[in-house]
Amino acid sequence: MSNSKTIKSALVSVYYKDNLEPIIKKLHSLNVKLYSTGGTLSFIEKLNIPVTAVDSVTTYPEIFGGRVKTLHPAIFGGILNRRDNASDQKEKAQHNIPDIDLVIVDLYPFEETVAAKASEEDTIEKIDIGGISLIRAAAKNFNDVIIVSSRNDYSELLNLLETKGGSSDLADRKKFAAKAFATSSHYDSAIFNYFNQSEEITQFKQSLQKGQTLRYGENPHQKGVFYGDLDAIFTKLNGKELSYNNLLDVDAAVNLIADFEEPTFAILKHNNACGVASRNTISEAYKDALAGDPVSAFGGILIANRAIDMATATEVNKLFCEVVIAPSYNDDALALLKSKPNRIILIQNKVALGKNSFRNLLNGVIEQDKDLKTETEADLKVVTTKAPTAAEIKDLLFANKLVKHTKSNTIVFAKNGQLLASGTGQTSRVDALQQAIVKANNFGFDLKGAVMASDAFFPFPDCVEIAHKVGITAVIQPGGSIKDKESIDYCNANGVSMVNTGVRHFKH
Repeated sequence: MSNSKTIKSALVSVYYKDNLEPIIKKLHSLNVKLYSTGGTLSFIEKLNIPVTAVDSVTTYPEIFGGRVKTLHPAIFGGILNRRDNASDQKEKAQHNIPDIDLVIVDLYPFEETVAAKASEEDTIEKIDIGGISLIRAAAKNFNDVIIVSSRNDYSELLNLLETKGGSSDLADRKKFAAKAFATSSHYDSAIFNYFNQSEEITQFKQSLQKGQTLRYGENPHQKGVFYGDLDAIFTKLNGKELSYNNLLDVDAAVNLIADFEEPTFAILKHNNACGVASRNTISEAYKDALAGDPVSAFGGILIANRAIDMATATEVNKLFCEVVIAPSYNDDALALLKSKPNRIILIQNKVALGKNSFRNLLNGVIEQDKDLKTETEADLKVVTTKAPTAAEIKDLLFANKLVKHTKSNTIVFAKNGQLLASGTGQTSRVDALQQAIVKANNFGFDLKGAVMASDAFFPFPDCVEIAHKVGITAVIQPGGSIKDKESIDYCNANGVSMVNTGVRHFKH
């Protein structure tokens, strides 16, 4: 059964008036009686459309500077009374309460006020009381009432009014009710997180209003959805929709490139960098990044922190890649890159990323601060007799940025601002080291004079011994092993310099 209901009366009280006029005019053409308050009342009156002030129904004026407007039994009774309940209808008649069949209410812009770094007084005033109560009341009584809780739903409401002549089915009302509860829960989560900035209350409350269904999850037999606003972070210029795996790689790429100030190009595969280089021009950076592992680069994610020019695009266009990300593109470069219709081309907008990370596991969620620590020369403690040269220090810091963004256990070799090879995601540190050596040899890199970075301490001196024998001259690691001295002693005996950072960069 459709349980169709005709809208005969509506309460309209909104903060944002955008695109409201067509709805008001349509309701008027359907002979719907309108009730309103404050600025919305004035808005409707300026359209020369009859409207009744809420305070004439409540016989009580707005008080406390508008803090109390609609919080009255005459209003909430009109929304919450059950039309098929004889007792409710008897009480409604007894108290002369008018039915309200449609509620159009939005909420004060609390999140926008917080984002604008307003004073606490102004922020508190943007906590909506009447609006949130009206939304919940109308949504609860979806059997009889339609609730529209966001301007984003105006077009859907207008379409309903036009196609069904002012009537609605139960499915319509239930859908709007679900949206309303999504609005109210999101709003309350934002308020809680504002008050709980010190995290004294250990509760997990996160809410994202936008969602995008993906083609599938990590594998074709898995469903996938992205919750968030990709349009805020990227401007998409070309290509198919980002997949689940694309998004994982894009996230890794964006976080990695954020650690570099000089012109840098990175190529990622399965969340790990397979090529990175910093050079004077982005074109040179791409060529040297690709040289790091041209095999793994196939089907990878490419990211640059400078505009991509025609010289760079010409080289990139020779490679099959899933995604290209940059702050901008020269017109001719963009035209060339677009010649591959499925290639995803993104402009990375200047948007602050979150400072926390979340992962669901077992029957809950774990949360942590993101690893935002990026070591500088001031953080380095020379622990060997021999100190690294200025060039080695530059490479050590470069390599240390890469281990931070590579799956543990990891070892990274770098030289002259270029990733030579890395061992990634190994169950032992020495395995990661051996993997890096094999990769460097496979692509013809001479490790003599290169530096080595480790995401965690060396439990034994075997790693520095193996590294030294293939040509490594300087090492960066957190330190902290009970056998640190053995690694340091080996370096001292063999002319290898070592610096400790005191910061581990595990990534699982």
